[in-house]
Amino acid sequence: MRNHATTEAKAALRQSVLRRREALCERERAAFGRTILSNVRDLPAYERSGVVLAYASFGTELGTDEFLGRVLDDGKTLLLPRVERGDLGLYQVRDTARDLSPGPWGIREPVPERCPFADAGSVDFALIPGVAFDRMGGRLGYGGGFYDRLLAGGLPRRAPRVSVAFEVQVVEKVPVDRHDVPVDLVITEKGMYPGKNTPGVL
Repeated sequence: MRNHATTEAKAALRQSVLRRREALCERERAAFGRTILSNVRDLPAYERSGVVLAYASFGTELGTDEFLGRVLDDGKTLLLPRVERGDLGLYQVRDTARDLSPGPWGIREPVPERCPFADAGSVDFALIPGVAFDRMGGRLGYGGGFYDRLLAGGLPRRAPRVSVAFEVQVVEKVPVDRHDVPVDLVITEKGMYPGKNTPGVL
């Protein structure tokens, strides 16, 4: 059962943080993004991984396109999510230019006719999107609950859950319900914020 006060607090925080993110200029987002994603690739957990779950960015999110290409260049298997029947199906993407098309919300998703379906249990490293985060790994998503369900029931616990964000997206405390699942590490242009399950990630 969702707490009404928490739901309202989440909606207000989501709007506030999105406004702050949108206020960043394109040059800042690009520069910060390069620093942040370079730090992701330097993580021992990423270097050890063979199967990487990531996502195609949209709007004013930190851009992930270059990172997706680098995952493939590093010889790793790249999985991206597709919204299906209220949940996320994962698909292997071999060519980000040809294998993706806009989904219901304009977010680029794998085309099933071109991309093999993948088992979430195969993921070794997961890059998880979000709107707001706190310094203990608390995560506020866009409100659909897709990633909370994936984190709670689909991804193996051995797979580190890492989120990237601009520092303006980090808040003192993210309001949470019982179904909300934290991430293991949040990386911004200012540094890294380890959650409670960080050993093995850094």
